[in-house]
Amino acid sequence: MAPRRMETRPVIFCLKSVLLLYTFIFWVTGVALLAVGLWWKFMLGPYMLLISNSPSNAPYVLAGTGVAIVLFGLFGCFATCRGRPWMLKLYAIFLCLVFMTELIAGISGFIFRHEIKGTFLTTFSEAVMKYDGRDERSLAVDDVQRRLHCCGVQNYTSWLSVAYFPAGGIPASCCASSSDCSSADLRNATVAARKVNRQGCYELVTAFIESNMGIIAGATFGIAFSQLIGTSLACCLSRLINANQYEMV
Repeated sequence: MAPRRMETRPVIFCLKSVLLLYTFIFWVTGVALLAVGLWWKFMLGPYMLLISNSPSNAPYVLAGTGVAIVLFGLFGCFATCRGRPWMLKLYAIFLCLVFMTELIAGISGFIFRHEIKGTFLTTFSEAVMKYDGRDERSLAVDDVQRRLHCCGVQNYTSWLSVAYFPAGGIPASCCASSSDCSSADLRNATVAARKVNRQGCYELVTAFIESNMGIIAGATFGIAFSQLIGTSLACCLSRLINANQYEMV
């Protein structure tokens, strides 16, 4: 029996090393999710006003998931080093839960992408119609138009029916060149047509979603299925330790 245990030691050591490497990568993804959640909350907050009429819980979910992964990543390192079967099984269960959560989130996002685009169209159109150049949603509209080099919902004509237009004209954030775009030009629909960006913001955003949906879905499912690797490693190590009545110290 002793020679068999001696032969098993290298296998357990190898599994331990691979699982530790996997756990470190898993821990890094938790830190990344936490960072994305905080970035979303503090940097993308204004843009969420253009996507939904109610506050989004997505940044809190991302940050919370990141914290949970960081904590369980540390637990996974400890469980692997100690070689306790019950700890490894608990770690495997957590990885399964993460896998199911990520899989459901990925499938939901892919299925409901058209609903997301419809919601964006409704809320962005409402923000344009109620634009006053001062409130948070108006500033978010300006930022989107400036960053994406777009104008209005479908195009610049979206602004011609807005209550803000007669006195304020088309917002300066629509200008193709700020040096050649005066307030007088923006109040004249004919002249403004030559001075502003011609493409609508809705088209740009939806085109981005459609063109990158495959990449986003692939990355989401890839990360989700990677949890199965960790689950298999943890279960194999636990089973091997139990079968040989061996604990790593």
